[in-house]
Amino acid sequence: QVKLVESGGGLVQAGDSLTLSCAASEGTFGTYAMGWFRQGAGKRREFVAAIDRTGEFKNHANSVKGRFMISRNNADNTMYLQMDNLKPEDTAIYYCAESQFRSPTRDRTDYPHWGQGTTVTVSS
Repeated sequence: QVKLVESGGGLVQAGDSLTLSCAASEGTFGTYAMGWFRQGAGKRREFVAAIDRTGEFKNHANSVKGRFMISRNNADNTMYLQMDNLKPEDTAIYYCAESQFRSPTRDRTDYPHWGQGTTVTVSS
């Protein structure tokens, strides 16, 4: 079973940038789509962005479109989330996940494998 490890979270001010990374342990990275989800305090886990297995097709939530960009490097078994112009409402635990499909979907039930999460806190 693939192991996913997120990194790059931290405490930043509104307007700052962060880049999250998700390192996968398995050599089959590149077979399936990957996604980023987040969960704020007292909120449900929500979709942030997803990318197909090749990196060509991407899907971003409306709330982050134009500010966040998902990418992946299959040669390094790593996925990224570049986050610019961060807002206090972006504060959450961010999780990476591997899909059971090749296309980038928004439904978290399509993702059977999850990392432990990395915390992003944006102060105003």
